[in-house]
Amino acid sequence: MAGSAGADHGSGADLPLRFPYGRPEFLGLSPDEVECSADHIARPILILSKETRRLPWTTGYAEVINAGKSTHNEDQASCEVLFVKKKAGGANSTPNKNSSKRRSSLPNGEGLQLKDNSDTDGINLYYWSLFDGHAGSGAAVVASKLLQHHILEQLQDIVDILRNTAVLPPTCLGEEPDNPATNSRTLTRAASLRGGVGAPGSPSTPPTRFFTEKKIPHECLVIGAIESAFKEMDLQIERERTVYNISGGCTALVVVYLLGKLYVANAGDSRAIIIRNGEVIPMSSEFTPETERQRLQYLARVMATIGVTRGLGDHDLKVHDSNIYIKPFLSSSPEVRVYDLMQYEHGPDDVLILATDGLWDVLLNEEVAEAVTNFLPNCDPDDPHRYTLAAQDLVMRARGVLKDRGWRISNDRLGSGDDISVYVIPLIHGNKQS
Repeated sequence: MAGSAGADHGSGADLPLRFPYGRPEFLGLSPDEVECSADHIARPILILSKETRRLPWTTGYAEVINAGKSTHNEDQASCEVLFVKKKAGGANSTPNKNSSKRRSSLPNGEGLQLKDNSDTDGINLYYWSLFDGHAGSGAAVVASKLLQHHILEQLQDIVDILRNTAVLPPTCLGEEPDNPATNSRTLTRAASLRGGVGAPGSPSTPPTRFFTEKKIPHECLVIGAIESAFKEMDLQIERERTVYNISGGCTALVVVYLLGKLYVANAGDSRAIIIRNGEVIPMSSEFTPETERQRLQYLARVMATIGVTRGLGDHDLKVHDSNIYIKPFLSSSPEVRVYDLMQYEHGPDDVLILATDGLWDVLLNEEVAEAVTNFLPNCDPDDPHRYTLAAQDLVMRARGVLKDRGWRISNDRLGSGDDISVYVIPLIHGNKQS
């Protein structure tokens, strides 16, 4: 909705937009509905309607706008099913040291046992994300459209390695994987220093290696790919912020399901928890000036300018009343935690909750867990919208009811005046995928 975007972009509204402002595509809202949702007095809660397509795993989603602190909802969300496939015409993920030369003389891969790409050569990836924007919605909108593609691109380089779970990944990309069943010559550090075979300097002496003992789990490759994707997304925002007037910055909370595991990546103060058998399992940490005090103790002024110490964007942000750029003290690197779905049998009421700080500012983990464990059993277990109703219930609890003294929640506490966005992801569907 280009007209709405102008309100977020201020004096730069005449510049081209990277993406127009709107609500998450999966909500299926018309421009008029988006405009009606921006009612700071009523603060209507938006949910997945029965007419819109269902999200993967019958995921539930709900959101509400803030109580007037910004023109529009600066939270953004996206949810997709992607297919990770080796890049067309790309090099094999684990070629031997001479393969690049051989491939140049054999463009069709003849003699290299290279298979043509097909649907059986890739991996399905499930993706959920939340972005909480500040100083405008620009960075959050862009990240919600593009971060998943950066993750996909990073994973394409290692898809063959990830598919072969029976073999440990190579220590360095481009080398043969370390297969204990066939490779009995893994050198120790001492052996590598001795040269392994042959006299020092002789043609038969292999190059000195210091890292052949290290074993790299497959999940570390996925974590590295996600971290690299966050960095690339941040760099793209930096490159394009002037051309497309990408305003402000955003926190980022991302969940990737791949090969039986959930990877939860967080940069900012959004939060993820798993509720399993009524118990809370934290899946993220908040990164604020308070939680990263040791890293930022010499820059206390950051606390008066921005409330998070990790996230995307903010390349033009300066310390208040100064010319000191804050970006060098902010990090785009997420913390990534892994949850192995195959280690547990989950029931229909076991869920992963993702929410922006609008929820967590007023509700404790335990309050959220109690609300969900009390709500879901009262829903029809065959109703695919039960998780959306649970997300709506959480948003309602955090927003509260408008009274004479503002928005109030239980025990007459002050409700959240912030944007609130919530996913409720049933883990039982992950077991079925696994």
